[in-house]
Amino acid sequence: MDKETKRKTTAEFDAHWDVEMALAVMQDPHAEAKTWADAVRWLLLNGPPALQELIRQASSAATSAQFPELKPQGYTDSGEPVYDIKVLAQTLGLSEAEAGQRLSEMQGAAGIRTLYAPKDTHKLH
Repeated sequence: MDKETKRKTTAEFDAHWDVEMALAVMQDPHAEAKTWADAVRWLLLNGPPALQELIRQASSAATSAQFPELKPQGYTDSGEPVYDIKVLAQTLGLSEAEAGQRLSEMQGAAGIRTLYAPKDTHKLH
């Protein structure tokens, strides 16, 4: 899929959501996993800033609970945690190449940046 087609597809997808609908999907215990993930993605990209922050905090708490050995190595300018891809791959039982490929695919499919160059982050000391 070329960039123009992807941009149109994303715009069409985004036009079908609003905050109320996305929140209803997130609260539905019977929502399909993909639909639920789409609602979260839409809110992360288009929801009110306070709601975006709550989702980020919940994601961080879930990551810490499920993968306590995985610690952020730094943060982006917008406060997103950044993980070392070597540690991430090891934690998930993947090769570094496979982890990078999956993140790249997610980045393209979801429209959410997942890969950062070291110059784009702030290291923790």
